[in-house]
Amino acid sequence: MRNIIFTIIVIIGAGLAIYIGFISKSKDKPLRYLPYYGNHEIKPSMSGEGIDTIYKSISNFSFIDQKGKIVTQDNFKDKIYVADYFFCTCKSICPIMSEQLERVAAQFKDDEEIKFISHTVNPEYDSVNVLADYAAAHHAIYGQWYLVTGNKKELYDLARDSYMLDASEGDGGEDDFIHTQNFALIDKDRHIRGYYDGTNPKEIDLLINDIRLLKKEYSSKATN
Repeated sequence: MRNIIFTIIVIIGAGLAIYIGFISKSKDKPLRYLPYYGNHEIKPSMSGEGIDTIYKSISNFSFIDQKGKIVTQDNFKDKIYVADYFFCTCKSICPIMSEQLERVAAQFKDDEEIKFISHTVNPEYDSVNVLADYAAAHHAIYGQWYLVTGNKKELYDLARDSYMLDASEGDGGEDDFIHTQNFALIDKDRHIRGYYDGTNPKEIDLLINDIRLLKKEYSSKATN
């Protein structure tokens, strides 16, 4: 009987040691950094020592949100955010995208570090009141999730030139139209760090995970 008890104790002890070792190894595991998207430049550092890599960054912008207030890049200063394009009367991919973005927003409901911005591609119809109704339908918390309208050309130029969410050519004119299901993940330095299919739940799970990874990246930099 004593041999049986001893054997059980040894097995439990070995299992505990393996578990503790696994946890310790997980803590020491190097942080996985997200890639940067878009062109970049290599330049001599300002200090004159070494080189700096200059990554593509999101241009300045100014739009009107669902409350009729101006939203600029300053609303996202030192924030990680997700950007997408939609329109309120869309019956195909947009409702799915908005539901998925609502799911992401719910994961970070009380996290002031994370924000969202949805740009309309149909500013002629999507007025402030229309955006307000759409925001309410998707439980968008004001101050965390902005739905914006504005000058069509400026909206479209930002989509193509900054977020690179649409590869088609266009001038933002009356016949121009963007219809993309992709979300862009933007870091605190206004760099693009990921793209995700807003209609694919698995891609959205990945987005949620990548936001957490990006938070860890900044946390790691702060402690070094």
